[in-house]
Amino acid sequence: MTRKPEGELRRGWTTGACATAATKAAYTALLTGSFPDPVTITLPKGEQPAFALAREALGDGRASAAIVKDAGDDPDVTHLALVGATLRLAEAGSGIVFKAGPGVGTVTKPGLPLDVGEPAINPVPRQMMQAVIAEVAEAHGAPGDVEIEISVDGGEDLAAKTWNPRLGILGGLSILGTTGVVVPFSCSAWIHSIHRGIDVARANKLLHVAACTGSTSEAAVQRLYGLPEIALLDMGDFAGGLLKYLRKHPLPRLTLGGGFGKFCKLAAGHLDLHSGRSQVDFDLLAETLKSLGAAKDLIDESRRANTAKQVLDMASAAGLPLADSIAEGARDRALAVLEGETEVEVLIFDRQGGLVGRASGWAA
Repeated sequence: MTRKPEGELRRGWTTGACATAATKAAYTALLTGSFPDPVTITLPKGEQPAFALAREALGDGRASAAIVKDAGDDPDVTHLALVGATLRLAEAGSGIVFKAGPGVGTVTKPGLPLDVGEPAINPVPRQMMQAVIAEVAEAHGAPGDVEIEISVDGGEDLAAKTWNPRLGILGGLSILGTTGVVVPFSCSAWIHSIHRGIDVARANKLLHVAACTGSTSEAAVQRLYGLPEIALLDMGDFAGGLLKYLRKHPLPRLTLGGGFGKFCKLAAGHLDLHSGRSQVDFDLLAETLKSLGAAKDLIDESRRANTAKQVLDMASAAGLPLADSIAEGARDRALAVLEGETEVEVLIFDRQGGLVGRASGWAA
């Protein structure tokens, strides 16, 4: 896991902002014969960053420009990637046509905000590029009919580290960004990916999805059910982001998988399971042990424990199904958020992927 740096964090720019700046520089060169460097664009919230060109080429009826993406202090897989735009004049009246160049993916499954077969250039980056084309065309008396091909050097390899293959975006990265700005260690990008995963699962009429807190639990759930990749939602710590979206966009069946400590938090009512934003309630564990008939010494020791695992180990040694009880509590909390339209089970795994606790709404 990448550790958040100390002190004030430096913001960066999205792939969409970089592609827009490269597009403006290339279109200007196509019309005037010279590249603006640096090139300034206006972002959706009015900010006007300037981007230095890392590569430029003009000839054979086309112009290309590329910009090195700076993600600031965010651990973004596309940090320092070279985002390029190649522009060609198009037939009069054809408008703006977007194409996926090397390293940019193509949509192959329904459920995303782009049609199947379209290049994975999201709506807001498209709007930003359309705006700079209109701006430059007006300044130079051009009609603004142009083909825009966006590329990312090494994008296909980088995409393997993202949700894209799971969402059915094949061949490379998506060109993203609703504001043009990368906020370091932002939760919103992860939650956005969870939402798109749910959209794709619904569009493909899946009956069962699994949302897990980490790779160990995800692999264990996949072994158990043989679910396809598009049925696996990388929930991480964002149980609330998952459950609230599913409440409005339900699926028939949901498996939640993760470790004991994470689901202790969910059972206690926390929807953000990150260690910095919620803590294990040892009084809850003690009261749960009491309801299971634990000895007083075990109950008292559980209140003074250092970790949830320590309590679980003590309960297991005493033959008490603590993990099952916590799974039941987590399931109850999830159902309360979902308001009953989705069947839910909770599976608790140890660090080796062994199933230690289960609460299911359907037959095993």
